[in-house]
Amino acid sequence: MSSPSSAGPLAGRTILMSGGSRGIGLAIALRAAADGANIALLAKTDTPHPRLEGTVHTAAQQIRDAGGQALPLVGDVRNDDDITEAVLKTQGEFGGIDIVVNNASVIDLSGSLDLAAKKYDLMQDVNVRGTFLLSRAAVPALRDSANPHILSLSPPLNITPKWLGAHTGYTLAKYGMTMVTLGLAAEFAGDGIAANTLWPRTTIATAAVQNVLGGDQLMKVSRTPEVYADAAYQVMLQPSREYTGQTLVVEDVLEAAGATDFSRYAAVPGTPDDRLYPDIFLD
Repeated sequence: MSSPSSAGPLAGRTILMSGGSRGIGLAIALRAAADGANIALLAKTDTPHPRLEGTVHTAAQQIRDAGGQALPLVGDVRNDDDITEAVLKTQGEFGGIDIVVNNASVIDLSGSLDLAAKKYDLMQDVNVRGTFLLSRAAVPALRDSANPHILSLSPPLNITPKWLGAHTGYTLAKYGMTMVTLGLAAEFAGDGIAANTLWPRTTIATAAVQNVLGGDQLMKVSRTPEVYADAAYQVMLQPSREYTGQTLVVEDVLEAAGATDFSRYAAVPGTPDDRLYPDIFLD
């Protein structure tokens, strides 16, 4: 294994991420790669998608170019065998697992009468079951890490009628991710395994926002994925025994780390903070 081209706090540490071919997951991977981290991506996109940029292979090359080691794993977080294989291959390639990032997620904001049963099942399978099974499969390896973290990209549990009723199927799936993560934080606190969630105050300029939520108009009033990546990076540096069981907000994490100016994260440079579109689930 070649040595990392740059060394930072995550140098030599190993991240297993679900998804990550593009968007927020890839941004998190690239931020860690700049330190010289090892990143294994369990993602479905083996060949280019007509509407979405990037495959697990192009993401792996970007990780290497950024200074990290990459292990692209073509698989589905819904498939138990793929999860088992991903954990074993990551351990075999890099010698262990230090961090699990539950990034894979399906979004459908349809109301309850319009939401297809298959889409309901898909959101539950990827978001909730996938988060649970991937995290669980990695626990034995995480126990051997000096600073183990589980990080899920899901929101605080805001059980107001506004958010429970906005898109019940999707809300259930995202809150399910959070409940899994908080449950693991409690269950494995004695092992020193941190488990936290992370969610942004504003929408993030990703393919999901472009294709599912609001097209070009919403992209213009969003922040770049790098804001999420920089916050995730800060979380992964925290001492796992002390920093766990929290539903964190991206901007709060960055402010705690000393950030005061978020203007560089605007998807359209110069967009004032008060013009940015608030993300869902936060009041």
